[in-house]
Amino acid sequence: MPQPDVQTDPGATPIDQPTRVRAGFSLTFDVPYATPMLFVVQPQDRLGATGTRQRILDQRPLGAAAGIHTYTDTHGNLVWRTLAEPGQFTIGHDLIAEVTRRPDPVLPNLRKHLVEELPDETITYLLPSRYVDSDLVSSEAWTRFGNIQGGWAQVQAICDFLQDECVYASGSNSSTTARQALDSKRAVCRDFAHMGVAFCRALNIPARYVCGYLPDIEFDSGDVPMDFHAWFEAFLDGQWRTFDARHNVPRIGRVLIAQGRDASDVAFATTFGSARLTNMLVWADETDERMTLDDPPRPRF
Repeated sequence: MPQPDVQTDPGATPIDQPTRVRAGFSLTFDVPYATPMLFVVQPQDRLGATGTRQRILDQRPLGAAAGIHTYTDTHGNLVWRTLAEPGQFTIGHDLIAEVTRRPDPVLPNLRKHLVEELPDETITYLLPSRYVDSDLVSSEAWTRFGNIQGGWAQVQAICDFLQDECVYASGSNSSTTARQALDSKRAVCRDFAHMGVAFCRALNIPARYVCGYLPDIEFDSGDVPMDFHAWFEAFLDGQWRTFDARHNVPRIGRVLIAQGRDASDVAFATTFGSARLTNMLVWADETDERMTLDDPPRPRF
């Protein structure tokens, strides 16, 4: 498997207060006939943006991931492309990443850009997309948050509202939009991210959907072990900033996999046929320098 491109020069500033995270997954599908498949599952070195500082120290493919074709999509994500042969198809990835052990930054004085001063590349993240029907929450967004001064303050108010308004519970599916999740008042992390992005875009704040691993470092997730997770980023004061409407507290140890307009851009698996997922194992834990990829991971489910 090709190594991901490093997004900064080798002399980049070392990660502040680094820690290591062992993360990975294994997916097994029942494939009735040869089926083209895409996977957005491989993190890359990301050292430039606040809240996404990470370095991949070691990684290896698992199962059919060895030798697959990779390409970079329009959002800068690494995509795996393969043709799954009939039968049982297992694919996975295992890695050790170095990230900062500081919690997500909280910067309450950050300003909101005027639309006319936004960089060109952020404009697409102001528009409605497949699961982010921001046009349908526009009136509510301005009624609830329009009078709040400051960019960070507006986005934080959105996260606070979603925490109070929606319960973390199943009920949505892969076609649920932000508006539908808001109306149901039941949401999983995917829905919380979509709703946060929708309200931001309605308020003229560029926002994008993010997926990755989130270990339980200094955090008790209770009966809901962390695995693949979704959050969002808002463009404030010249940079993308991390927000997590699902937890609404600064977290430690995020390993970012991909970013896009919504979940349709970063689905961990896309099948062009009737392949059926029969088993999924995911792991994401803080580790130390003694652990290598030769040590067995600790799947969460």
